[in-house]
Amino acid sequence: MTSGRRGILTAGTWCVDYNRTVSHWPGEDGLAELFEEERHGGGSGCNLAVDIKLLDPAIPVETIALVGDDDDGRFLMATATTAGIDTRQMRTTGGAATQFCDAFVSRATHRRTHIFHAGTGALLTPEHFDFSETRMRFLHLGLPGVHRILDSPWHDEPNGWVAVLKKARAAGLLTNMELASIEPSLMAALVAPCLPHLDYLIVNDVEIGAIAGIETARAGMSDRDACIRAAEAVMERGAMKLVAVHCPGFAIAVTRDGEHTILPSIAIPEREIKGANGAGDAFAAGMIYGLHEEWTISQSLQLAHAAAAASLRSVSTTGAIVPWRECLSLAKTWGVRAPGGDGQLPTGAY
Repeated sequence: MTSGRRGILTAGTWCVDYNRTVSHWPGEDGLAELFEEERHGGGSGCNLAVDIKLLDPAIPVETIALVGDDDDGRFLMATATTAGIDTRQMRTTGGAATQFCDAFVSRATHRRTHIFHAGTGALLTPEHFDFSETRMRFLHLGLPGVHRILDSPWHDEPNGWVAVLKKARAAGLLTNMELASIEPSLMAALVAPCLPHLDYLIVNDVEIGAIAGIETARAGMSDRDACIRAAEAVMERGAMKLVAVHCPGFAIAVTRDGEHTILPSIAIPEREIKGANGAGDAFAAGMIYGLHEEWTISQSLQLAHAAAAASLRSVSTTGAIVPWRECLSLAKTWGVRAPGGDGQLPTGAY
């Protein structure tokens, strides 16, 4: 590596996902049938860390998180340890229950609906983030909108996320931010002051539209040209080297020097799809892995698409991720998706 650093540090949201597969998502006062229920690790810090270790067990991965002194907290600690993640900065507190999320996946649409309890996530502050001794190369930070203190002003900074990103860059880390499906105006308000402190931004079509204030979907499907305009607009407001935008049909990458790379997604057969929960994290993991290994942008996007497609085979966020060569092999077998092809998921599905 050109910087002498190697590895990826994830920080922020670690929660327990209670993944539930239902017949469909009902309206209020409606009824749906429950088919499966599983407990897994979730959240951006957990998902990307585990995904990276599954893509390449040899790459160093560290994490910073706050969990409760309870069964869910011990479950997350065990999940990290089993995956081979360095947990020296994964702290335990008795001040709240571990953050958790009820993650419902519809059999009818493969879409997911999340209902979360902030728990320990509401107690996380910039003081929990220590970058003084890490030799990791990348920081993957999330999730704005679900951490009360980090979402609020911190000393002289507009929010705690800015304080964390400034510390990370001062310590020599390259920074990326993961976003959550929160109200668009809140997302834009939280992320805007972070843009000058990011080296990369990897988001979905809905998220880039919210940040840019540009409509990126038409009739429930992603608008490629609008996504490009939104990525360019966000690039102008920040310090990013690259902005990548993904959706079920395609992905684009826009660089600081104006290079555009556009690739169609993978045509995973409909029968293979179990749910989209975690597919965005898998995309980010593939993209960051490629960037970390100094692959070309096109190669990184190819792995990002392949990892996202592989992840669709499980209702959990990380349960179907396989080593990166196997992801690429699956993608080659399935081929790429034609616009509007069978099995395409609608905008924002991951």
